[in-house]
Amino acid sequence: MGLYDTYLAVRHRLHDGDPPEHVAIVITERDLLADGAFDTLSAALGWAVEYGAERVTVSVSVLDEAVVPTLVRELRQVDAPRRFVVRGPEDAALDGGAVGSESGTGSDPGQNARGERPDDAPIRITVGLGGKAEFAAAVREIAADVDAGDLDPASIDAADVSDRLVFPEEPDLVIKTGAERLSDFAIWQSVYAELYFTDVNWRDFRKRDYLRAVLDFQDRQRRFGR
Repeated sequence: MGLYDTYLAVRHRLHDGDPPEHVAIVITERDLLADGAFDTLSAALGWAVEYGAERVTVSVSVLDEAVVPTLVRELRQVDAPRRFVVRGPEDAALDGGAVGSESGTGSDPGQNARGERPDDAPIRITVGLGGKAEFAAAVREIAADVDAGDLDPASIDAADVSDRLVFPEEPDLVIKTGAERLSDFAIWQSVYAELYFTDVNWRDFRKRDYLRAVLDFQDRQRRFGR
């Protein structure tokens, strides 16, 4: 760790504000085409865990659906500090997925060796599951439940929508590199999240950039829509 990174790490440790417990990182298909992009992702997952995150969600926005199988395969080989699940568009309505072991390798389409469901994994990676499509799928599922008589329309609330999303938890901090837009990321879940945009492109994203995002979060007073 360089001197400046050490300085930022000390500031983080001494800060009165709590670090984000759930960090979301939004990257694009194009980001992952750069040399070393998967190594950067592996490092970023490690930084998130090192600096207090209990959960990490990674959203990979895809324009060309033909690359999805390749991206999913490569992402399942990422070296991660905790168990992880990778989901592509075909997994949106499934309970299964691919769960990495503690070392970030291996997969199991159902439960892992500990009997935990994939959605229990502390690191979750989605590929090509845009927020609009995910929300529309949840609405269709609610409509089907109402049509089947399993759900009373008058009783539908926010929890009914959240329960039908791929990953329902709301992130505390959303980090987007390279541009000031979220690429259709988690429209429902991120409504009260703190957003952090950096001009640094993904291929150049470093520990200092992650620490800057965390420190920015710690400096903010969250309002949760109020």
